[in-house]
Amino acid sequence: MSTVKHTLFSIGAAVLLSACAAGGPGSMQMGSAGNRSVASGAAGGSTSLGANSNLERCDSPLGTISLTEDVSSTWYGEYRQHKLPSTIQLMRVFIQQSNCFVVVERSARGMNAMNRERELQASGEMRAGSKFGKGQMVSSDFALTPEVTFADRNTDGAGAIASVFGEVLSHGKLGKEIGRSRTAVSVANRGLNELADSTATEASVLLMLVDNRSGVQLAAAEGTATKVDFGGPLFRTVGGLTGMSSYTKTPAGKVVVAAFMDAFNNMVVTLRDYKAQEVKGGLGKGGRLKVGN
Repeated sequence: MSTVKHTLFSIGAAVLLSACAAGGPGSMQMGSAGNRSVASGAAGGSTSLGANSNLERCDSPLGTISLTEDVSSTWYGEYRQHKLPSTIQLMRVFIQQSNCFVVVERSARGMNAMNRERELQASGEMRAGSKFGKGQMVSSDFALTPEVTFADRNTDGAGAIASVFGEVLSHGKLGKEIGRSRTAVSVANRGLNELADSTATEASVLLMLVDNRSGVQLAAAEGTATKVDFGGPLFRTVGGLTGMSSYTKTPAGKVVVAAFMDAFNNMVVTLRDYKAQEVKGGLGKGGRLKVGN
């Protein structure tokens, strides 16, 4: 069997094995890897559990950081229109796992919760020793702002894959072997049609890191991610067993989170060798580009 045929056979076998390995309809799989985003696992302090192996890490934090979305921007409105979750919630997980920054709460919901406790303290309703007095909150050294610059679904490439697979089934040795079974041929044809209908979700994002005290942008990074989603009932049910449903139901938000992890990794790499930009005469004091008379 040629290398190409062997590869395609392996892919087909993996799909069928995935279908058989999953439970029947309605089954519950706690901790299912197929339903996770790249921001998997957990973080507690500097301890990380089940972090993505591709995530960049730091020996010690570079400072405190808050995450904020520009809710008035066009991309944010379009993103949430598709009922996708906030971009920063899963980002908070992998940022803490990286140990590059200490995340501080600045979201509207979080601030409301903290202010509510302080209001209760001020009202005298809290028991003595609750320690919700002034001077408890930690300042945010840096602000990290995410932005989705591109997110789309297309079918480029899927048809070509289906075409190559079809040639192997029609003319190759593998095709002849499979052709002995009408059921196998029927399943294969359905698979090819659905593979041709599969879509690739792509995302491109930006991360901007700003110093909160000076307002100076310290770093910026782009990140990208792509994921192919297989469509059709074949990839959801094979022989009555649930198969690739976790892929067909994967939200585009997971691709966006993957793109943000890519951008964060790129940013961390640059920050490891960070050198401040110096302007002769000092920052904000006229600069070196002078205006003519």
